[in-house]
Amino acid sequence: MTRPTRAADILARRLYDAGCRHAFGMPGGEVLTLVDALQAAGITFHLAKHENCAGFMGEGVHHSDGAPAILVATLGPGALNGVNVVANAHQDRVPMLVLTGCVDEAEQQSYTHQVLDHGAVFAPITKASFRLSAETADLIADKAVGIATEQRNGPVHIDVPISVADTPATDRNTRRAPASETVPSGADLAQAREWLVGAERPIAVIGLDAVQQQAGPAIQEFLETHRIPFVTSYKAKGIIPEDHPLCLGGGGLSPLADRHLLPLLRDADLVLCVGYDPIEMRPGWRDVWDVNRQHVIDIAAEPNLHYMHQGGLNLLTSIAPTLAALSDGVAQRATWADRQPQIVKDALSRAFPATDDWGPAAVIAETRAVMPSDTLATADSGAHRILLSQMWECHEPRGLIQSSGLCTMGCAVPMAIGRKLAQPDRPVISLSGDAGFLMVAGELATAAEMKLAPIFLVFVDASLALIELKQRQRQLPNAAVDFGRHDFAAMGRAFGGNGVTVHDRQQLRAALTDAMTAQRFTVIAAEIEPGAYDGRI
Repeated sequence: MTRPTRAADILARRLYDAGCRHAFGMPGGEVLTLVDALQAAGITFHLAKHENCAGFMGEGVHHSDGAPAILVATLGPGALNGVNVVANAHQDRVPMLVLTGCVDEAEQQSYTHQVLDHGAVFAPITKASFRLSAETADLIADKAVGIATEQRNGPVHIDVPISVADTPATDRNTRRAPASETVPSGADLAQAREWLVGAERPIAVIGLDAVQQQAGPAIQEFLETHRIPFVTSYKAKGIIPEDHPLCLGGGGLSPLADRHLLPLLRDADLVLCVGYDPIEMRPGWRDVWDVNRQHVIDIAAEPNLHYMHQGGLNLLTSIAPTLAALSDGVAQRATWADRQPQIVKDALSRAFPATDDWGPAAVIAETRAVMPSDTLATADSGAHRILLSQMWECHEPRGLIQSSGLCTMGCAVPMAIGRKLAQPDRPVISLSGDAGFLMVAGELATAAEMKLAPIFLVFVDASLALIELKQRQRQLPNAAVDFGRHDFAAMGRAFGGNGVTVHDRQQLRAALTDAMTAQRFTVIAAEIEPGAYDGRI
C-alpha cells in the first residue's frame, strides 16, 4: 500500500531538489516524522553530539557542495542549543534551513512542558521564520529555500508541529523564478568609468558576497586588466589564488596587518569594494577611506545600512556583469608608479615570518608547508585564527573557512567533519585553540562513527590567549583566562582515533605526514608557551 504524501515529505523533497543531501542534528520525539521524511527523500540524517556542532557540520558540507545546510532540532532545549550556530549563519551569510519540532497549536493552550515560542527565539537571528502547515507546505518550503539562498544568504527557520508533519498534503509544484542579474547603466556607469580611467592609485577590497556569486574569474580578469592590487576579507581568501602578484592577502582582525594595509587604503585615489561585507572587520576598518577626497565604488548585494564605510557610488548590482560593463572600452595602463603595494606586500611578509623555530607561527608555517596545496582548512576563533588568516595561503575560494562575522568558538572541529564528509578525497584539517577544542571534543566520537579521517590540530597553551593578551594590554590582573594543560592526544585515542603531542617542527612534520595517510582521524596537540602570540597578531 502506498503511503500518502505527508507535509514533512513535501518539505524534505523540496530540500532535496535544492541540492541538500545531508542533515544534522539531535532527534527528539517531536521530529521523528521529519527525520523519516528526510531519509525517504534521499537526505541522510547524521546524529551529532550537540545541535550547535550539528549546524557547523552542515555549514562545512555547504562550503563543499553549495547546497543549503540543514539543522534539525527538537522542541525546547534542542532548539535553544542551536541558537549560536544559527546566529553565526546569519552573520556569516550561510544558507541554512533550521527545522524544529513543536507541539500543535491547540496543544499549547493547555500544555507547557518544554514549550516556548521558537519563532520569537529565532526571529532576530534568521532571515525569516515560518510555521509549517499542511495546506501550504509546498509554498513555505519554496519560500524558505528562496529566502535562504538569495543575496545575502542566511538561515531560515521552519517550526514543524507534530501532527502537521504527518498530515497528508499536496505539492502543487509552485516555484519562484530566479531573479535576473542586474547591471549599472546611465550616469552611474559613466561616472564609474570616469573614475576608473583617471585612477593612478586604485585598490580593491573583495568580500564574501563575491564568493557567493562565484565572481572570482571575472574579478581576476578585471583586476589584471587594470593593474589593481587587492585585499580580501578572511572569508573571501582564495577567491583569487593568494600567490597572485596583485594579492596583498587577507585583512580584517589583525592590528599588525592593519598597520601596513590601512595606510595604503587611505592613500588610494580609487577604492573598489567588490562584494565587500564589513561585518567581518574590526573597528579599525570603520571609515578607512574618505569619500570627500577619494573615489569609492561599492558593488554590494544590499543597501549600505551598516555605516562602517560609505561609497561615492553605491551599485546594488551583480558583480561579474558590472565589472564587464565598467571595463568596456577602458584601456590598460600602469598604476602605482611608486610601487607602494609591493612595498606593503614585502612588509607584510616580514611582519608574519614563517621562519620561527617554534611557536604558533611556526606551527602554521610548517603545517602549510607539509599539507598539499588543495588542503581544506577550518579555523576556530582565537589568537591562532588571526595569525592563521594572515599566514595560510589559499588557492581557491573556501579553502579556509571560519566564523568571521560572529567569531564563535568551537566551530572548526565540526566544520572539518562536514567538509571531510562531503569531500572525502581531499585533505581536511581543523586548527583550534585548546579552549575551543574542549568545547566540542565530544564530536570526535561523531568523526569516529562516520569513519572520517580529518586532522584536528590543537594549539595548546592552557589559556584563552587572545583574551589574556587583551587583559595584559589593559594592565588588568590575570583572571579567568588560564586553565589546565590537558592530554589532547589521549582524547583522540580515547574516541577511536590517533593522537600525537608535538613540541617542535620535526615532530609536527612527522605527525602530519602520518595523519595524511591514516584511516582514522588524528588529533595533533602542538604544545606552545603562554604569551607566544605577543607581537604576532
